[in-house]
Amino acid sequence: MRTMRNGLVLALGITMTALGASACSGGGDQQQTPAAAAPNEHVELTLATFTEFGYEALLPEYERLHPNIKITHRKTGQGGPYHEDLITKLAAGSGLADVTAVEEGHLSDVLDKGSKFNDLSKIGPSDVTPDRWLPWKYDAAKTKDGKVIGYGTDIGPLAMCYRKDMFKAAGLPDDPEAVKPLFATWDSYFAAGADFVKKSNGKAWFDSAAQNFNAMVNQLPEGYINTDDKLAVENNQGIKDAWAKVTDAVAKGESAKLTAFSNEWNTGFAQGAFATKVCPAWMLGVIKEHAGPANAGKWAVTAAFPGGGGNWGGSYLTVPTQSKHPKEAAELAAWLTAPEQQIKAFQAKGTFPSQVKALTDPALLSKTDDYFGGTKVGELFAEQAKKVQKPQYKGPGDGQIQENATMPALQAVEQGKPAAEAWQQLVDAAKKITR
Repeated sequence: MRTMRNGLVLALGITMTALGASACSGGGDQQQTPAAAAPNEHVELTLATFTEFGYEALLPEYERLHPNIKITHRKTGQGGPYHEDLITKLAAGSGLADVTAVEEGHLSDVLDKGSKFNDLSKIGPSDVTPDRWLPWKYDAAKTKDGKVIGYGTDIGPLAMCYRKDMFKAAGLPDDPEAVKPLFATWDSYFAAGADFVKKSNGKAWFDSAAQNFNAMVNQLPEGYINTDDKLAVENNQGIKDAWAKVTDAVAKGESAKLTAFSNEWNTGFAQGAFATKVCPAWMLGVIKEHAGPANAGKWAVTAAFPGGGGNWGGSYLTVPTQSKHPKEAAELAAWLTAPEQQIKAFQAKGTFPSQVKALTDPALLSKTDDYFGGTKVGELFAEQAKKVQKPQYKGPGDGQIQENATMPALQAVEQGKPAAEAWQQLVDAAKKITR
């Protein structure tokens, strides 16, 4: 099972080590960029990734195309420990790989340390232009002064998954096209959930309040941290409105009250513990794994998501200034994130591409999934990816607030704590994180 790239690192927690004297956002590198190696000079590069990027077959191919390059792949199983180690080595000034992957949930913790990464818009191959990527994917890796610290890899465009059999039993439409109106807005989604709970004798509509709340907050123009890197929770009306809607749904019995990626949550897929699921592209694999063969055909996915579109997941390849071969490292990162290689990674591990050209590739658009009724899932998620407008600014501490303030507060609501008291719990915890 893929980890943070399928959201598991959110359950592991984001416990980044503080960089007390780190450089501010952007800024010029303090060291002179090493010169590129001679054309035939032997160069050894290291690549650090976590969970599954789909690069196992690609790296030998790159070495065949570049006989003077030798790549050592440092692959870590879990995203949480990987990113903790990354921050530690960033602070120490040594130990990072020439090409270092960063998950989008941790991107805010490195963007304000732009001086510790090479600007790929300056050292990368000249044919790598911004229009290679979906605009919001490319822009998310820019520091405040415009420095590009990462080449985008995969993404997690959002759709909605649901149990067809549970919908039918409750008298709700179950065809993927017919259910779209239920998922048009968050208001229609929660209203349908209240109706479902009544008609199904109290069965849950969704798995976790925190899962829905996080998706709602990520759709807002501004999230927990504003562009001045100040805490914005108390004065953000969008966050307050999302809180009110989610906690009202909990009060109406719509939540299964499960902690995402816990053992209970895993088994909930097979047991029919909830009827709908916020569903980024990688979630299909999670559902198939945990719901099991016995539930093939019961789960469906539709090209609809409340409020339009959204993204959950995906990563970037960076080149830290620690690298002794930044030009060669940038060339490797550029090649791995090219549309052709992203399609190969998708075919190998299901990592959904972020490149515009890849989103029109027949190999992607023709991809179907028999578990979900033969749905053309490649085409579906390509459509959803195009609905995302622009990246929400993620200031330092954003991920920590989501994990260590928001999630516990919503779990408290699910266990019976009044919503107003839990809101204050969220605010107080967020203030401690950003103090």
